Amino acid sequence: MKYFVTVDGREVEIEVDGGRVRVDGREFQAHLSAVIGTPLRHLLMDNRSMTLAIEGSRGRWQVAYHGDRREIEVLDERARHIRSLTGQAGKARGAGALKAPMPGLVVRIAVADGQKVKAGAGLVVLEAMKMENELRAAAAGTVRAVKVTPGQAVEKGQVLIEFDNP
Repeated sequence: MKYFVTVDGREVEIEVDGGRVRVDGREFQAHLSAVIGTPLRHLLMDNRSMTLAIEGSRGRWQVAYHGDRREIEVLDERARHIRSLTGQAGKARGAGALKAPMPGLVVRIAVADGQKVKAGAGLVVLEAMKMENELRAAAAGTVRAVKVTPGQAVEKGQVLIEFDNP
């Protein structure tokens, strides 16, 4: 099955055929398994082992690896085709709002109201379970409003920053 994955504004084509995975034309042997009862996934790719924290649904996912957290969008061929028929393909699907992916404590805020940001830019550092997680912009845009302050406790899903698309 073919998927189209958008990370930091860049689209990557991924084709999965059993344990074979082709990423932008490069082929790998891969196996992904869940760590039951947690958001963790164990990825074995060409004999390299990685543990990823993955949360989300409906094609929008937050993936963390060694403290680096990225928002990604995943579409299969069918969903991509439907989007093209409805005129939504190519439209900026900017963040709209950055929401807390987990409960935690705001450590730092790296942006201010009115500031323009690029896809992948660091926005907020959130501490959860004694780990600092840098939350990054999923798309380019302008910060409309920062809704939190350093030291503030936040709940999962709480709006941290609101955006206007570029």
